Amino acid sequence: MSLTRRALLLAAAVAAAGCAPGGGGGPELRLATGGPGGPYEMLGTRLAAELRRRGLPVRVLPTAASVQNLTMLAEGRADLGFALADSAEDAVRARRLPVAALARVYMNYMHMVVPRDSAVNAPADLAGRAVSIGADGSGTAVTAERILAAEGPAGPGRRPRILRLHLDESIDALRRGEIAAFFWSGGVPTPALDAFRRASPIRLIALGDRVAPLRRAHGPVYEEASVPARSYGLSRPVPTIGTPSYLVCRQGLAEDPARRVTEILFSSRDRLQAPEAPGGRLDKRYAIGTGSVPLHPGAARYYRSVYG
Repeated sequence: MSLTRRALLLAAAVAAAGCAPGGGGGPELRLATGGPGGPYEMLGTRLAAELRRRGLPVRVLPTAASVQNLTMLAEGRADLGFALADSAEDAVRARRLPVAALARVYMNYMHMVVPRDSAVNAPADLAGRAVSIGADGSGTAVTAERILAAEGPAGPGRRPRILRLHLDESIDALRRGEIAAFFWSGGVPTPALDAFRRASPIRLIALGDRVAPLRRAHGPVYEEASVPARSYGLSRPVPTIGTPSYLVCRQGLAEDPARRVTEILFSSRDRLQAPEAPGGRLDKRYAIGTGSVPLHPGAARYYRSVYG
């Protein structure tokens, strides 16, 4: 065989090893996370560090979060990602995207944030006002749109003026008085929001009475939750909407890396410092409850090894 032909074959083999799962400690896994200051970005960065420490190369991809992550998985532009349960259920049941779950990781709390002295006391009070529902492509925006839609039809000028801002942009816009409120779905406390309230007093609007209509319209992905007293300086708990977060993957991810990622997720849970929320301690029995989103065979293999 000529030197040129050998070189071409070697180059092709190296390229294939770099594109497919394999090579070194395995292929480079692409982990889609979330926006700056949010729990997906922080948890994803820590998870990536643990995966690398255990020999799995991984690249973190900052995103708008849930909806964008699910689209990237379906299109083969990411291997792993985080998503809110309602976005993931919609992706599987309505959009038929080829995604699977590795674990249900923790509960997100829907925050509807207003200045402390605001006249807004319910979603209906946002009529005619500017509100950020979360970044385009985020799970927060999906849930917030459903909350606002549940308020019923409104005439001209009675609908909120919708902006789609990341968490840090929403905080800045509220501080400057450019919006009346913003929605955010995350763990409690979300560090960026907790830092904001120390400089600018805020209130959280109670949303607990929206759980039942959301469940009737969209299924049991929504749960009753309560932001605990003392969080964000609150004097009493605030009832709200809880939505689980899933660690998801593309359906075609090989079984072995899927199993290893799931195993490392649990063996490293103390270092991951998941948000303080139900499931935040990464309990395995909590983790397998992923609704209509099927567990990846590699994850199922790990859970069988744990339970027998």
